[in-house]
Amino acid sequence: MGSSRWKLAMTAFLAVVGSLLPVDADEHEHTYTDKEEVVLWMNTVGPYHNRQETYKYFSLPFCAGSKKTISHYHETLGEALQGVELEFSGLDIKFKEEVMQNTYCEIDLDKPKQDAFVYAIKNHYWYQMYIDDLPIWGIVGEADENGEEHYLWTYKKLEIGYNGNRIVDVNLTSEGKVKLMSNTRIAMSYSVKWKKSDVKFEDRFDKYLDPSFFQHRIHWFSIFNSFMMVIFLVGLVSMILMRTLRKDYARYSKEEEMDDMDRDLGDEYGWKQVHGDVFRPSSHPLIFSSLIGSGCQIFSVSFIVIIVAMVEDLYTERGSMLSTAIFVYAATSPVNGYFGGSLYAKQGGRRWIKQMFIGAFMIPAMVCGTAFFINFIAIYYHASRAIPFGTMVAVCCICFFVILPLNLVGTILGRNLSGQPNFPCRVNAVPRPIPEKKWFMEPAVIVCLGGILPFGSIFIEMYFIFTSFWAYKIYYVYGFMMLVLVILCIVTVCVTIVCTYFLLNAEDYRWQWTSFLSAASTAVYVYMYSFYYYFFKTKMYGLFQTSFYFGYMAVFSTALGIMCELTRFIRSVSRRRRLHGNKCLREEDLHKREDRLSSVAATRGFD
Repeated sequence: MGSSRWKLAMTAFLAVVGSLLPVDADEHEHTYTDKEEVVLWMNTVGPYHNRQETYKYFSLPFCAGSKKTISHYHETLGEALQGVELEFSGLDIKFKEEVMQNTYCEIDLDKPKQDAFVYAIKNHYWYQMYIDDLPIWGIVGEADENGEEHYLWTYKKLEIGYNGNRIVDVNLTSEGKVKLMSNTRIAMSYSVKWKKSDVKFEDRFDKYLDPSFFQHRIHWFSIFNSFMMVIFLVGLVSMILMRTLRKDYARYSKEEEMDDMDRDLGDEYGWKQVHGDVFRPSSHPLIFSSLIGSGCQIFSVSFIVIIVAMVEDLYTERGSMLSTAIFVYAATSPVNGYFGGSLYAKQGGRRWIKQMFIGAFMIPAMVCGTAFFINFIAIYYHASRAIPFGTMVAVCCICFFVILPLNLVGTILGRNLSGQPNFPCRVNAVPRPIPEKKWFMEPAVIVCLGGILPFGSIFIEMYFIFTSFWAYKIYYVYGFMMLVLVILCIVTVCVTIVCTYFLLNAEDYRWQWTSFLSAASTAVYVYMYSFYYYFFKTKMYGLFQTSFYFGYMAVFSTALGIMCELTRFIRSVSRRRRLHGNKCLREEDLHKREDRLSSVAATRGFD
C-alpha cells in the first residue's frame, strides 16, 4: 500500500515538473525546427455519403510504415466524443526534408482483403489524415466505367507548404492506380515535397472554408427577409396591443369616478375577469420549473458559445467546439438552479431537492440516453463513433462532481434571494370556471400555430447549419448565427404577446403551459424539416447513419424548443404583470377603503 502511494506521488511530481520544463516544438505549439519530426496521423475511413459512419483507418487492410514510435500523442474529450481515432501512419516525415517516392510497406492481397477493398470502393470510401492539425482527405480507390474492375490508389504524394517555422498548407495527390487481384502483392509508397508559402499561419484554414456557399445571395436574402418579418411583427403587435390596451385602460380608469351601482353593472370582460387566477401556480410545477431552468441554461450556453466562436476560430482545432460547449454547460449550471429553484419556490413547491436533481440531469440524461442507444449500434458496426468506456466515466464525473454541486448552489441562491411570491394579485381560493370559446382560441390550436413564424425566421439558416454538420462543410459564419438567434428571440416574443393576450381575453388563465408549449412547436417544425433534409438533400443510407441522424436531431430540436419556450414564458410573465398589476392595485385600494369605511361605521355605531 505504501509503495503504491509513493509511486503515485512520484508520478504526479514528475508530471508537474515535466510540465514546467522546456519541451521540443511540435504540433501542440505548431512550430518546428529543421529536420524535426512531423507526425502524419491517420484518422478514419468511411462512405462519403455517410459522414458519421466512420471506422478506424486500419480497419481496412492498409499497411503502416516502418517507424513505430513518436514523441507525443494526445486526445481531448471532444475528439473522443466525435469519434476521432488518430493512429500513427508509420511514415517518417521531417520538417523541410524532402522524400522522393519511397515504398513504405507492401500488402499481401488475399481474397478477404480484396473483398474489403472492393466493398470500400463500391461504397465510395474515403479517408482522412492530419498533419499539424490540418485535415487531408483522400479516396481509397475507383472502379471502371462498367463497375466490374476495381483499382486501389497506392501512391500518396504529399506537398507541404511552410512559412518560416510553421506549416500552413498540405495537399495530397493520389496516384499509382493498381488493379485489385487476389494473391498479389501491392506496394504502398509516398513522397514528401516542401515548398515555401506566403500564406499566413492565421489564414491557413481559409482554403477549407466555402465563402461561395455561406455568402450566397439566398443566405443574405434569408437574413433580410427575417428582419422584415421582425419589423412587421413589432409594428403589428405595437399597433394592435397599444390601441386595444389604451382603450381598456381608459375605460378602466373611469371606474374610480363611478358609483357602486355603475361599477357593479360595468363592462368587465376579457383579461380583466381572470386577474384573480392568472397568477395561479401551474400544473406540475416541479417539471415546469425544471424546464424553465434548463431553458435558461441552454440559452446561456448558446449565447456564450457563439460569442466564443466569433472571437476564437474554434473550427481550427479538432473537437474544440464540443469541448467548449461541455465546459460552458457545466460552468453555467448555477443559472439552471437559480431560475428553476426560484420559480419552484414562488409556486409553493416544497420538494426542492427533487426539483434540483431533475433540473440538473434533465438535459444530460436526454443527451446521454440518446448517445447510449446509438453507442450500441456503433459497437455493432465497429464504428469509430463508439464512445470509449473511459470517456463515459469522464462525462459521468462531470455530471456528478461539477454540474450537480453548481446546480445546488444556484438552487439555494434562487430560493433565498428571489423565491418569495411577489405577485401583484391575490389568487382566488376557488378557480374560476373557463367559459366556452371558439375553436381557434383553444390552447391546443395556439400551441400548434405558435411556432410557425419563429420557424419561418430560421429555417433557411437551418439548411446551412445542417449542411455544415451532416455534410463536408465547415460552419464559420457565427455572426449570422448570432443575428438569427436575436431574430428568433424577437419573433418569439412578438408571437407570445399576441397568443397570450388572445388566450386571456377569452378568459382562459391556463397561460403557463400554453405559452410554454406553443414555442415547442418551433422544435416540432425543425424536426419535421430534418425529415425533408434527410430524404431530399442528402444521400445517407444504412441503419447506423439513420439512427445517428434522427437521434441527435431529436436532441437538437428538443433543446431548441426548450430555449424558445424560455423566451416565450419570460415575456408572458412580464406581460401578465403589466396587464393585471394596475387592476390589482386599484382593487387593493378599494378593499382598503371599504375596510376603513367599515371600521369607521362600526366605531360610530359603538359610540
